Amino acid sequence: MKKPSILIFIVALLYSLAAAQEGNGTPPVGSKFVSDQAASANVREEQLYKDATNSLNESQWQQAIESFSQVASMKGRRADAALYWKAYALNKAGHKVEAESAIAELRRDFPRSDWLKDAGALQLQIKQGSGQTVDPSGESDEDLKLLAINSLMNSEPDRAIPLLQGVLTNPNNPTKIKERALFVLAQSDSSQANQIIGGIARGQSGSDLQVRAIHYLGISGTRYSKLLQDIYAASSDVNVKRAVLQAYMTSGAKEPVLAAAKSEKDPELRQSAIHQLGAMGARTELAQLYGSTSSTDDKEAILQAFGVAGDSDDLIRIATTQGDSKVRQRAIRSLGPFGGEKARPALVQIYTSEKDPELRRAAIQSMFVLGDATDLIALARKETDPEMKRKLVEQLSVMNSKESRDYMLEILNK
Repeated sequence: MKKPSILIFIVALLYSLAAAQEGNGTPPVGSKFVSDQAASANVREEQLYKDATNSLNESQWQQAIESFSQVASMKGRRADAALYWKAYALNKAGHKVEAESAIAELRRDFPRSDWLKDAGALQLQIKQGSGQTVDPSGESDEDLKLLAINSLMNSEPDRAIPLLQGVLTNPNNPTKIKERALFVLAQSDSSQANQIIGGIARGQSGSDLQVRAIHYLGISGTRYSKLLQDIYAASSDVNVKRAVLQAYMTSGAKEPVLAAAKSEKDPELRQSAIHQLGAMGARTELAQLYGSTSSTDDKEAILQAFGVAGDSDDLIRIATTQGDSKVRQRAIRSLGPFGGEKARPALVQIYTSEKDPELRRAAIQSMFVLGDATDLIALARKETDPEMKRKLVEQLSVMNSKESRDYMLEILNK
């Protein structure tokens, strides 16, 4: 009997190994090739998508269209996004019919894609750009319906405004949809739109929408200033009044904020108005207010507002003149974060001329905040009061500067 050939033996051995692998759940040898192919396809898809995006960013519409088409044809993880951006590039290139076809393909092949809402918005833009009439009632998605209404506002405001009012009065619509409807109304010059948003800003549709409506009135500029003043005067709700103050600031209306800072009875609201003046850079108004108020709390709020407004001159003037020591101390401390280089000689003068230890400590603190190691060292060398010298050295010991480190060595070597 002949012995089996070596070749037959090797074939049988390979067969048995393959069978054993299959029985153990181990993938056959050829599966690695399939896996490598899939990985290669993913890399190719990502590179094409990146190239297409770069073309899009550089407004190379035709190149973007071709690259996104290739990505979409691969049917991979980027296919739905590629169809959307293909439609976008087609629209930019003036191929509106082809763009709508790409959107239709996206909806057909990817009915659950995250890109569908963006595609709906793009389709509305395409229709508007083509001069087609956009019908908001044909949209089931509220976001897209608002986009359609916004588009309609530019061409047929008399038709769009009642639709917006319907969005606002529908109890089933979420607050964010109503807020967006308010924003669209606030941008309109229509008297009907002004009447609707004015009523909501007066509180006819609840406090949440009222505050948001007031915010949008501020964004719309000073044309609603009179309405905001009426709302402020008529309301006793602190949140509403604070919203009006913020709307004044957004619109740049300083005079009504100054009026509130002068006449408001509620201390918190009055000081909120003062802070708004600081944020508005109303230096003249703040100086006028400081001269007319006798409230220490209000004066301290004005000092802070001076700093926010960048008015170091008035801070220095108040810090270096006679008056309420509590107010002066606040002014001196404000010179640290807000005084700049101009404040350095004033702080040295305050430290050397004042006898009140609290004012002197405030001056030291502000020099520290300014990083003024030079003046702190000079004062420490001259100081004979042990407690004050200790305060000066204490601040210098935590300053990260060569001057302060050298001075520390000087003390150690004495």
